[in-house]
Amino acid sequence: MDNEPDHENVEQSLCAETTDEELNKSFNLEASLSKFSYIDLDKELEFKNDLIDDKEFDIPQVDTPPTLESILNETDDEDDSFVLEDPTLLNIDTIDSHSYDTSSVASSDSGDRTNLKRKKKLPDCFSLHGSVMRHSLLKGISAQIVSAADKVDAGLPTAIAVSSLIAVGTSHGLALIFDQNQALRLCLGSTSAGGQYGAISALSINNDCSRLLCGFAKGQITMWDLASGKLLRSITDAHPPGTAILHIKFTDDPTLAVCNDSGGSVFELTFKRVMGVRTCESRCLFSGSKGEVCCIEPLHSKPELKDHPITQFSLLAMASLTKILVIGLKPSLKVWMTFPYGRMDPSSVPLLAWHFVAVHNYVNPMLAFCRGDVVHFLLVKRDESGAIHVTKQKHLHLYYDLINFTWINSRTIVLLDSVEKLHVIDRQTQEELETVEISEVQLVYNSSHFKSLATGGNVSQALALVGEKACYQSISSYGGQIFYLGTKSVYVMMLRSWRERVDHLLKQDCLTEALALAWSFHEGKAKAVVGLSGDASKRKAVVADRMVEILFHYADRALKKCPDQGKIQVMEQHFQDMVPVIVDYCLLLQRKDLLFSQVYDKLSENSVAKGVFLECLEPYILSDKLVGITPQVMKDLIVHFQDKKLMENVEALIVHMDITSLDIQQVVLMCWENRLYDAMIYVYNRGMNEFISPMEKLFRVIAPPLNAGKTLTDEQVVMGNKLLVYISCCLAGRAYPLGDIPEDLVPLVKNQVFEFLIRLHSTEAPPEEEIYPYIRTLLHFDTREFLNVLALTFEDFKNDKQAVEYQQRIVDILLKVMVENSDFTPSQVGCLFTFLARQLAKPDNTLFVNRTLFDQVLEFLCSPDDDSRHSERQQVLLELLQAGGIVQFEESRLIRMAEKAEFYQICEFMYEREHQYDKIIDCYLRDPLREEEVFNYIHNILSIPGHSAEEKQSVWQKAMDHIEELVSLKPCKAAELVATHFSEQIETVIKKLQNQVLLFKFLRSLLDPREGIHVNQELLQISPCITEQFIELLCQFSPNQVIETLQVLECYRLEETIQITQKYQLHEVTAYLLEKKGDIHGAFLIMLKRLQSKLQEITHQDEIFLNLDTKEDTSLKNVEETMVETIALCQRNSHNLNQQQREALWFPLLEAMMAPQKLSSSAAPHLHSEALKSLTMQVLNNMAAFIALPSILQRILQDPVYGKGKLGEIQGLILGMLDTFSYEQTLLETTTSLLNQDLHWSLCNLRASVTRGLNPKQDYCSICLQQYRRRQEMADEIIVFSCGHLYHSFCLQSKECTVEIEGQTRWTCYKCSSINKVGKLSENSSEVKKGRITPSQVKMSPSCHPSKGDPAVKKATSEPVLDPQQIQAFDQLCHLYRGSSRLALLTELSQKRGSESRRPFSGSQSGPAFNSVFQKENFQLQLIPPPVTED
Repeated sequence: MDNEPDHENVEQSLCAETTDEELNKSFNLEASLSKFSYIDLDKELEFKNDLIDDKEFDIPQVDTPPTLESILNETDDEDDSFVLEDPTLLNIDTIDSHSYDTSSVASSDSGDRTNLKRKKKLPDCFSLHGSVMRHSLLKGISAQIVSAADKVDAGLPTAIAVSSLIAVGTSHGLALIFDQNQALRLCLGSTSAGGQYGAISALSINNDCSRLLCGFAKGQITMWDLASGKLLRSITDAHPPGTAILHIKFTDDPTLAVCNDSGGSVFELTFKRVMGVRTCESRCLFSGSKGEVCCIEPLHSKPELKDHPITQFSLLAMASLTKILVIGLKPSLKVWMTFPYGRMDPSSVPLLAWHFVAVHNYVNPMLAFCRGDVVHFLLVKRDESGAIHVTKQKHLHLYYDLINFTWINSRTIVLLDSVEKLHVIDRQTQEELETVEISEVQLVYNSSHFKSLATGGNVSQALALVGEKACYQSISSYGGQIFYLGTKSVYVMMLRSWRERVDHLLKQDCLTEALALAWSFHEGKAKAVVGLSGDASKRKAVVADRMVEILFHYADRALKKCPDQGKIQVMEQHFQDMVPVIVDYCLLLQRKDLLFSQVYDKLSENSVAKGVFLECLEPYILSDKLVGITPQVMKDLIVHFQDKKLMENVEALIVHMDITSLDIQQVVLMCWENRLYDAMIYVYNRGMNEFISPMEKLFRVIAPPLNAGKTLTDEQVVMGNKLLVYISCCLAGRAYPLGDIPEDLVPLVKNQVFEFLIRLHSTEAPPEEEIYPYIRTLLHFDTREFLNVLALTFEDFKNDKQAVEYQQRIVDILLKVMVENSDFTPSQVGCLFTFLARQLAKPDNTLFVNRTLFDQVLEFLCSPDDDSRHSERQQVLLELLQAGGIVQFEESRLIRMAEKAEFYQICEFMYEREHQYDKIIDCYLRDPLREEEVFNYIHNILSIPGHSAEEKQSVWQKAMDHIEELVSLKPCKAAELVATHFSEQIETVIKKLQNQVLLFKFLRSLLDPREGIHVNQELLQISPCITEQFIELLCQFSPNQVIETLQVLECYRLEETIQITQKYQLHEVTAYLLEKKGDIHGAFLIMLKRLQSKLQEITHQDEIFLNLDTKEDTSLKNVEETMVETIALCQRNSHNLNQQQREALWFPLLEAMMAPQKLSSSAAPHLHSEALKSLTMQVLNNMAAFIALPSILQRILQDPVYGKGKLGEIQGLILGMLDTFSYEQTLLETTTSLLNQDLHWSLCNLRASVTRGLNPKQDYCSICLQQYRRRQEMADEIIVFSCGHLYHSFCLQSKECTVEIEGQTRWTCYKCSSINKVGKLSENSSEVKKGRITPSQVKMSPSCHPSKGDPAVKKATSEPVLDPQQIQAFDQLCHLYRGSSRLALLTELSQKRGSESRRPFSGSQSGPAFNSVFQKENFQLQLIPPPVTED
């Protein structure tokens, strides 16, 4: 028995191992194509660090993998899908199944049948990556396809397969075989056979390019010998008749192939040769009756990977309409993985593609699969036990639907979307590198084969819908190239080499983009790189050479493109856009030699370009990224900035450059003339190692005006500051303005500077110059800063003999200069002695200073005869003491002199040392600047631990002695102090306060919480007599604030307080207190008496006040205010009174307001009659809410005045009352009508929602997958949820999806719940809405009605509780409104009738999460009819 294939006639030159020379000859087109090649696996491993580093998570392992039979028998259930993201609902009913395009045509007829998804767009990075793909037309093959159609009636092309040969199938059953030079080598088949078999629908070439398999639209399969062109097999019984071949694929085993037909079934074809007779055995791998497969892909290994352990399994990936399966054909048939899609667009095309990738130093196959807009990657490994292990990698989210997926190499994938755009994607970063429009290809689609039109169209709707966009047989990849079959042409696409990508940008005149792309190649950050080999340094060198060429070209272009005419600004802008690019890349490439020689010479031809070039160097020099500039460029740079008057830039540049190669004297002269002092010092230091000359130059400028007592100019102040900083740097060993002095020069520089400072006279000194001019000048300029410089220097000194001598020498000079001269201020002298005190206080001090000098300084600072600079003298002396100078003084003498000079801070410092804290209080009180700080000081002493009880007692006693001063200073602070620390001694404090005004302020701060003291009033325990004493003082000094204060006070007795207010005749306050006491009538009588007196004033006004408008207005305003207060009193208390008591309040008030009108006659109307009528009407409107209208009218008519025919006077009042009544009656009727309509509408909708049935999506339980009719167990119920899922109650209980609440069973949908086990069932309607808990409808089986005697049932039926379905309906009803519905308002109002009343809809709105609609900010009543919703 011989196994296929027969290798006798196979030419070795046609196998996949074609040499580079042969491949370079292939596809000889105008746009040359790259050779066929495999990905270099070694190169893949070089980039292992850049590969997937996402946290991998394994698909859960099972103890017993599923058998193929169990998979085939499994019911496809989309609800069981592994949902990777929020799925969109699928409504197949909306698809028009009769509108399919029934022709297999090209892209012109292939418009997207569904709405294209447009999610987030990927970033536009094409300018960064350039053109990644090169696409070319295979002219020879294209021309012969057209020719064959015309001459031999071959028909249109339908399928393509590529190996080292290209096979094209046609619609009339011919297979055209082309070689590498696009020459037609074989024409297999005939049009007569094509008439019998139909169009070629699938092609496959085996590994060694010796056999061709053709699948036909009517189901036949043929095998051809590609060496001789002989027909080896014609297979007609491999699969069920009447179905088209959709796919046919050779595996790595040349005797084994797989095919997929339009019935959705997959078959294994085994080729054998027995006794010279070729046979084919067929085995069904997947039956289309259990789920239609529309895509298959065997794993092909490269020749160099033929020994890979995974190849022994002969893996096959299959994509059905609902899931992915990976099975092994060898050694025995076995299912290794199933993976469901989840919900997706039913018209999207399932796609599969294998490729070997290197992950973590191991090369393993990776399966990419997709349906729609998400691509998933699965890495397949073989573990030590021999089992296959699958791990999920990071998936790719797209914004378009795919119809083809192709690996071009292990890092780069090419995607074709449904509008025929190619997207080149980098797999690791998921970055889109390029988009190419290929509609010109006029791609061939396989729609007619998926619809099996040649056999009568006997396919399912779902498969026909997928076939609308199927183009599996039109796209073939081989050796890093992708071939696209059009109706009249064949196109090939491949990755451009790195050099070609750069050149492509150069041809488009995009030089900046070309440089950026080349630099990304140089840095190893580019994507889809082809053509760069070797180690990193070699790759960088190759790219750098190309970049140098581009830079020269860029420089030439910059000069040529420069505008010859126009404004100079235009030329400058041109070069500013281009020259910095050259400079940047030269420095990035570290080619300064190139930058300062050839590039600079080339740009120097144009003066503007030269200037821009020099300006470009500035930021690099300032950041120290550019060192070693040539002398010529350095000189040109300084001259250029000098010519442009940018001297500050020149100075900044000089201090960052090595100027030893320049003319030092010329540079120094330029710096001095242009006041570039930093640059001048830098040139002296670095150019000549000269450190003293810059100091002498600066001293000559600032010394004369200082010695003459003149004010320095701003320029001279800047120079003086620079001089101080320069001296400080030299003494600290640092270079000026930046860097460090060389270590070998540091001691020398320090000695030189000290010698310079202590010189007795300056060089070329005039005869009148005082001694030590340099130290004297610096002391005059800034004493404090100069002494700080010396202090820092002394810190760094080592205790050697020379250093000690220098220190003592400088101290002696400082004392001689400052103490013996009277032209220094106290502050300056104090700074000196503070400096000396700090030096003397050091533990390793070696200085000697005469103590009598400190006494002289004390006398000088505490001189009482001189009042000038008092605070300055005190501050200087305080600093001197704090620095350690106190050891130089006798303390008692120091205190006496400080008190005499009123240096209270000095006294405080001394008392603090002796713990005499009580005396410090006197210091604060005497010091006008700090007297308010005394409160914080006392508080700190009394509250902070660490002070003895005797010290705290002495401080408190001192505070009590000065309590009047403290209260007069800040009453609030004094009250807070007393309340915090000595609340039990408040009465003692009150006795000490003899001044009544101070006592009033103190008590107000203590008792009135509005004063803002932070004390707990409950802890004070103040007696009522103190509060009443404060109220009495308040009545004396601030009677207008008594009521406001009483409202916030708590501890006072009503009877005693009423007596106080009556004593001071504060009637309003008395009325307030009586009302608070409960004597409403008494309070009313007082207010009524006040109102009558005010009315009496108006009544008795004489005509002499007619012209005094202010008097009239004031009187009337007083009446109105009093009346409003009286009405408020009546309104506050009417609710708690009976009818008789109310009339006793309101009728006297009404009579009081009507009395002035009775007294006035119609002949002589009252001056304010109209105003009084208005006020009376106001009384009537307010009392109408508490007194019945008939009673009011009867009382008015019983009045003797109006009973005598004067009803005309009150006609307006009565008519106003009737209008108010009519308005309120109309409002009440309208509101009642609207609410009744709303309630009726809501209840109708509620009833309709509750009675609406549920529609289950399937007729089987979603847990046990058995139809509900098959279960015959007793007492079993069927649970149907509103989401459409159906369960047996036993199944739900086994999953713990039931909760008992108030004797009622609540269910949760097992599939829709975010977790399978719900610990506590929430009653919140928002959770029901979110889908976590879904109300269910229970269908009782006939055998399980509850018994009548069941107490639980009785209890449940005795209470009016809504069932879950009603609760859900009610919630849906409530959400019909955009805002708060009137039904919601009614519901809440019904809940507010008392805590004992039952809430009508407790199932939906009870619980802590319920928020009142009345508390919402945007709540408002909308008195409009509710919206009408249609069922």
